[in-house]
Amino acid sequence: MPQAGDVAPDFTLKDQHGKEHTLSKYRGSRVLLYFYPKDNTPGCTLEACEMRDNMMNFEASNIQVLGVSADNVSSHKKFSEKYDLPFPILADEKKEVARAYGVWGPRQFMGQAYEGITRTSFLIDPEGKIEKVYKQVRPAKHAGEVLTDVSQV
Repeated sequence: MPQAGDVAPDFTLKDQHGKEHTLSKYRGSRVLLYFYPKDNTPGCTLEACEMRDNMMNFEASNIQVLGVSADNVSSHKKFSEKYDLPFPILADEKKEVARAYGVWGPRQFMGQAYEGITRTSFLIDPEGKIEKVYKQVRPAKHAGEVLTDVSQV
C-alpha cells in the first residue's frame, strides 16, 4: 500500500457516464481518492452521501473527490442517479487500481471469507504525492475528517 510521501500510482478509469478520468490530470488540486466495497450497500451509500453533502466544502478547499469500486459503469450510473452524487465514481472492474493502492484482498463478513476492497482513502496533494492514508474509514465521519485535516495544513 502506498504511504504518505509516495507518488500516487497513476491510472485511467471510466466514471458512471463512461467518461475517462486520469489521476495525473488532476495535478494542481488535491484529490480525495476513496475506495469503497460496493454500490448500494449501507456503509457505502452513507459514505457517498456524506461526500455529496460536503461537496461545497470540498470545492472550497480545492479538493476533487473520486470514488472507486469494482462495480461496473452501469451500476455506478444507477447508484449515482439514485443518490444524486455530483462527483465521479470510477469503475475498477479489473481491480488493477485497487491492487496498485493495496486495498484489494481477503476480507471477511459474517464468517464468510471473500476478496474485495477494504474501505480506504488517499488524500493526494497538488503535486501528485500522497498526503495522508485513511484506513478503517468510518463512513459517517469521513468527509468531515478529511476537511478538518485539510483546514489544519
